[in-house]
Amino acid sequence: MFTGIIETLGTVKKIELEQSNIHFFIESSISAELKIDQSVSHNGVCLTVVGLEGDEHQVTAIHETLEKSNLGKLKVGDLVNLERCVKVDGRMDGHIVQGHVDQTAICTAVEPQEGSAIYTFEYDSKLNNMTVEKGSITVNGISLTVVNSEKNSFSVAIIPYTLEHTNLKTIEVGSTVNLEFDIIGKYVSKLLALRD
Repeated sequence: MFTGIIETLGTVKKIELEQSNIHFFIESSISAELKIDQSVSHNGVCLTVVGLEGDEHQVTAIHETLEKSNLGKLKVGDLVNLERCVKVDGRMDGHIVQGHVDQTAICTAVEPQEGSAIYTFEYDSKLNNMTVEKGSITVNGISLTVVNSEKNSFSVAIIPYTLEHTNLKTIEVGSTVNLEFDIIGKYVSKLLALRD
């Protein structure tokens, strides 16, 4: 489990294809502290550390993960949001994040707001996911609060600190991001669908 509070940015140093899987080699300030079998969120996707060497760690994404997330679009040199799993004795900042990406979205607008910025994202509503104003959403692994909610789009306000310390600074109109919708909202939506 994660909180959506990004610890650091990693840089994709190497990408290797193996049949339908992709191996990512990520350099970061926390890589040397990781352990084999440890779960780490990469752009909101929970991946298992399978290799370590110096300041780099290796993870593998399977075909289904690549289909449901933006990891398959990564290139050498791209920045990745990283978060280690939450400690039981730690504070629960952000919100409950599972590291299971529900779907991707496309950035449709970036509006500067005197130091901060409003980002708008559009997603396929046929998958029955939804947002609510003032509710939680995870974008590329970042816990954010929805400011405007529509049937298939939403906006979030990004403060300068978040822009500086996450890969949102590289997101522009047309960029693909990973979404994980609020777990409570997903259960409520499923229960209502079953009742109907």
